[in-house]
Amino acid sequence: MSAQPTTTTATAPGGDPGDGRHASADGLKAGLKNRHLSMIAIGGVIGAGLFAGSGQGIAAAGPAILISYALVGLLVVLVMRMLGEMAAADPSSGSFSAYADRALGRWAGFSIGWLYWFFWVVVLAVEATIAAEILEGWVPAVPQWGWALIVMVVLTATNLVSVGSYGEFEFWFAGIKVVAIGAFVVVGALAVFGLLPGSDNPGTGLAHLTDAGGFFPHGYGAILTGILMVVFSFMGSEIVTLAAGESADPQRAVSKATNSVIWRVAVFYLGSIFVVVTLLPWNDKSIVEQGSYVAALNSIGIPHAGQIMNVIILTAVLSCLNSGLYTASRMAFSLGQRGDAPASFARTNARGVPMAAILSSVAFGFLAVFFNYKWPDTVFEFLLNASGAVALFVWLVICCTQLRMRGIILREAPDRLVVRMWLFPYLTWATIAMISFVLLYMLFDDSGRQQVLLSLLAAAFVVSIGVVRDRARLR
Repeated sequence: MSAQPTTTTATAPGGDPGDGRHASADGLKAGLKNRHLSMIAIGGVIGAGLFAGSGQGIAAAGPAILISYALVGLLVVLVMRMLGEMAAADPSSGSFSAYADRALGRWAGFSIGWLYWFFWVVVLAVEATIAAEILEGWVPAVPQWGWALIVMVVLTATNLVSVGSYGEFEFWFAGIKVVAIGAFVVVGALAVFGLLPGSDNPGTGLAHLTDAGGFFPHGYGAILTGILMVVFSFMGSEIVTLAAGESADPQRAVSKATNSVIWRVAVFYLGSIFVVVTLLPWNDKSIVEQGSYVAALNSIGIPHAGQIMNVIILTAVLSCLNSGLYTASRMAFSLGQRGDAPASFARTNARGVPMAAILSSVAFGFLAVFFNYKWPDTVFEFLLNASGAVALFVWLVICCTQLRMRGIILREAPDRLVVRMWLFPYLTWATIAMISFVLLYMLFDDSGRQQVLLSLLAAAFVVSIGVVRDRARLR
């Protein structure tokens, strides 16, 4: 029998599991409040990639990028439903890695846990660099590497204080993102139909969806190209299932987050991209040169649009950094608990903080930042490509795990199956097919081939270690 997640739910006299009296048996403290979990769930699906990468996607697919976002959004909804089913039944700091450990074997939990950790520590370097570029533009007296160091140190300190301080920072970071995108969608929609007073945009309605070469200016195949360009901007939705183990009522938090993912994807992704491609023709050069959101705001006549978006992007980047460090450290903590990482990773201090797991994660993040400045086109590019397809690997493992975990949950604790995957197992198999198709398509795409090959190489390396460890353990 593989190691099981060690987070348990305490039942008070006369109470029931999930009634808010949650105690963690693994040393972590239930320091996240309901409002923290709610905002982590909402903000987790909004990454910096939405602001930075959407312009390239629009240029590649035209208005059809909306279909690309809708398909990837559907994929995220289905994957989150599966993960929500498992996490609501058994909240764990290791989330899908702990479930894979149990359902597929120790090698699977080991492999996907370390790959996920690797993905997020590389993201730390990427986001720290983006934040440093913005801050250096405001205060050039401090060099870019200095800003990257300051940002990393501040957010490391935040995570080291307590899980509550992480939750509080993320509550405000995510709140700013949510309010900003919500306002963008409302103001932009009014401008699209000529209802915004004082707008510079003439309000052409839906004309821009077809007036520059049609809805599919680059053909139907561009939808797949668009999928490859936007899929990684959705990574982060699963963070709430890791954080739930440190909340007072994890079952309720996971259920709420899972049920709300549909409207979050619809409003924040589809809604904001719809506004961009209806305010401007898809081939307007400013969409790529200035960024899609800045270009849209400029078309309305919003003054200082570039600086406004820089503040919002900086907030999104800091949010991603904050959550990335939290996520990497909790995955390292879970791996330590299961004997798949140094035992020190599983130790917590008096405040319930896994200091060794946090410091080791940020140390690799600092090293990756150094690689980005010293060898950006060789070593760091290799790290980026080697982690590029990990998001899809994670989703694929979640699907395969859920196929097995449903039976385990029904056999051991059927009363905890409060979130159920729709049309099981048919939609689960359909999701596996969709993810496999995207990975296969990447092999035949010039821009995606290197990412998927190097990511497969990294996965093969980690899986081989996991298999060898399993065999050694059995002997």
